[in-house]
Amino acid sequence: MSAPVGIDELLERVRAGYTRADPEEAEAAFRAGALLVDIRYQALRERDGLIPGALVIERNELEWRLDPVGSHRVPEATGHDLRIVVICNEGYASSLAAASLHALGLRGATDLVGGFQAWKSAGFPTTGGT
Repeated sequence: MSAPVGIDELLERVRAGYTRADPEEAEAAFRAGALLVDIRYQALRERDGLIPGALVIERNELEWRLDPVGSHRVPEATGHDLRIVVICNEGYASSLAAASLHALGLRGATDLVGGFQAWKSAGFPTTGGT
């Protein structure tokens, strides 16, 4: 049995398994056909707004909706080679979500460094919010 790790070490380990995207890379990937997947909970989306064109899938449904062979998948979950950029509020939960997608064989999954807040700060489009 391995020794327990804290969340900081866990994040470091999972992030070492893929290359994360900054806002500019995420926006370029989106323009090239990648899925932007917003996993923030509803209150944050209402408060801060949405990224136009991003697919909203709350974190607790993510694996079921993006598994290309799953019975509850969204139409956009077309294959294991799909490029996916997972977005949370600040770029922490999205790292764990991307690692979970990797475990499903979705090796093109990554996450957005700094999350939605970094996207918004970089001046990329958002809609809504209070």
